Amino acid sequence: MAESNNKLVLLAALAANLGIAAAKFVAAALTGSSAMLTEGVHSVVDSTNQLLLLYGERASRKPPDDLHPLGYGRELYFWSFVVAILIFATGAGLSIYEGVHHVLHPVRVEDATVAYIVLAVSFLLEGASWLTALREFRRTQGDLGWWQAIRRSKDPATFIVLFEDSAALFGLVIAAIGVSLAHWTGEPMWDGAASIVIGVALAVVAFMLARESKGLLIGERADLRLIAAIRTAFEARPEVTAVQEIITIHIAPRRVYVSASIDFEDDVPVGVVERLIAETEASLREAWPQITSVYIKPKARPA
Repeated sequence: MAESNNKLVLLAALAANLGIAAAKFVAAALTGSSAMLTEGVHSVVDSTNQLLLLYGERASRKPPDDLHPLGYGRELYFWSFVVAILIFATGAGLSIYEGVHHVLHPVRVEDATVAYIVLAVSFLLEGASWLTALREFRRTQGDLGWWQAIRRSKDPATFIVLFEDSAALFGLVIAAIGVSLAHWTGEPMWDGAASIVIGVALAVVAFMLARESKGLLIGERADLRLIAAIRTAFEARPEVTAVQEIITIHIAPRRVYVSASIDFEDDVPVGVVERLIAETEASLREAWPQITSVYIKPKARPA
């Protein structure tokens, strides 16, 4: 899978959401629409999320030190998980609360013209951000299906923005329906109901993102093709009698830790084993640049 330009995706989403949030709050103040207020909160949450992911991207690139010998790559995974929690607690929670409140205590939607204009402009801006995220995601997708590519991805920034923007576009459509029904029927309950639907959609997205981010934070193995390449590279050496165990783990989107237990011929000198390991590691890193740390443990096969 190709690498994505996360910074471009995040900056495009941030610029779109900041402008959209301001417009939505103005429209909510002028119309009294619950759905518009919910959408404004949604855009603020999305803007905060992009800032956190940008910080995570930057922090994850810090070099290893004595305290963190494998580096800071999982910073991005941690902040991705925080983003999922924020979407659920702030975005979904406030949206559902605001919707229920307006259903129980309806506020009549005033002139909806402003809301329609803001929703249309927001849809265009969100659509541009969504297309940027989609283009980057497809570039890294390869031949995999959508869901398979997301499950295999070790770089959460792009698919988080894609999910957020998809939820935002869905929310804009629901907000437009809610405002329209409230305006045409004179029944403000529809506006509150739209907020509840938006909140439920955000909760679903948050759950999916949290599940994917949790897996990365705990630690996921590398691509099976990489693992197969490691096994093949060592088994091809005549000094090796067996490759017993290979452990890989992503410590960053493009950094993989490798550990392997290898059984060598008993009469092979230590110097030859050291040279074999160094040569094999060099060839593997040339073919798979994401390999950053390789630890080989000589281990005899069980009798």
